[in-house]
Amino acid sequence: MKAIKFEEPWKVECISTAMPEPKEGQALIRVKSAGICGSDIGAFRGTNPLVSYPRIIGHEIAGEIVSIPEDNKQGLKPGDHVIVDPYLYCGSCYPCSIGRTNCCTDLKVLGVHVEGGMSEYMAHPADMLWKLPEDMPWELAPIAEPLTIALHGIHRGGLKAGEHVVIIGAGPIGLLAAMAALSYQAVPILVDVVDERLEFARELGVEFTINSLKENAEEKVTEYTNGRKAELVMECSGANAAIRSTLDLVANAGRITLTGWPKVETPLPTDAITRKEVDIRGARTSAGEFEEAIDLIYTRKVDARKILTKVVSIDEAPGVIVDIEKNPGDYMKVNVMMD
Repeated sequence: MKAIKFEEPWKVECISTAMPEPKEGQALIRVKSAGICGSDIGAFRGTNPLVSYPRIIGHEIAGEIVSIPEDNKQGLKPGDHVIVDPYLYCGSCYPCSIGRTNCCTDLKVLGVHVEGGMSEYMAHPADMLWKLPEDMPWELAPIAEPLTIALHGIHRGGLKAGEHVVIIGAGPIGLLAAMAALSYQAVPILVDVVDERLEFARELGVEFTINSLKENAEEKVTEYTNGRKAELVMECSGANAAIRSTLDLVANAGRITLTGWPKVETPLPTDAITRKEVDIRGARTSAGEFEEAIDLIYTRKVDARKILTKVVSIDEAPGVIVDIEKNPGDYMKVNVMMD
């Protein structure tokens, strides 16, 4: 079968490799589509310290079941269309015991710690698959995975209808979070430093945007919220200055969720946290959000097609990965179709 492999940083190839053989408790999946994620570009550059090489990449994976154990929890069967939950957990540590499997102390991510699914076939635990509607377009299905990350940040922050949510970072996660917030009947305020991305957000229905290089974000958020500031601030960029700014943009008694991954630690003024009595929560990957993500895309409450820049074949994927690394501003979301 064909697969996309990083032999080492800066070396990506479409290789021929052996078909996987499912182990006990695993399903065999014929992969139909796979998303190229920003973390894959980081792995290509060699800047993600968690990635080991050589590595078949891919964690945004949708496909059709070829074989599956009959006793799987969801009653899935051969021929069903599914999306893969790519976060492999141990099931026995403390976080797993309370259902927060995304915080597993031995978490392994497809395409990072273990072989990914940007290949024509893959084997995966049968109980970590989520059924897709039969008529859900394959080119859209992988976007459910990054949408789960956006939803997890929203859930961790307890976003409610009518509230304002400042979302920092207008990449795929931030844009999906804004679209999801609109579906929740909340009011997103999107902050970024690139005018083109903010203009794109407005085309998606986001009324309030702020270029924090050109405008005073705190003043604009205060204006947009009639003096209250935001009940929820969701940080999706991982930039240290952006993380620090969350405390300026959040309302007294507000909430902050930290979804972006900073490369170094961020000093924070704890006096502001105490004075405002702010709740700050980490938001790592996702846990339990796939069904909602699938429904939001299928019903077009989140119109995922609007952020899909390009669809390519598996043979074209290496060249596209190289080009995304060189010209990231030209792409929002690229999905790979296997046939």
